Amino acid sequence: MNRKVNSEMEDELLPEYDFSQLEGGVRGKYVERYQKSTNLVLLEPDVAQMFPDAHAVNEALRLLLRVMNSNQALVTQSPGNIELEATGEK
Repeated sequence: MNRKVNSEMEDELLPEYDFSQLEGGVRGKYVERYQKSTNLVLLEPDVAQMFPDAHAVNEALRLLLRVMNSNQALVTQSPGNIELEATGEK
């Protein structure tokens, strides 16, 4: 257990790595492309307390979509289709 601690880091980088080729890199070059292909949503703390994980959030959203779709079907199929004066909804 009496190992001598080397205070300087040993260079483990292989000699074939040439850092001169890395010059001129552009920070954030692909950030727009990345943002378009991701759909990360940050939940506020009060909402996050209700959902233990991403699966629970997705299930709740799917349920909401089913309810919205079934309500929309009821509204469009109902015979009277009366507009509500207060909200402007059908």
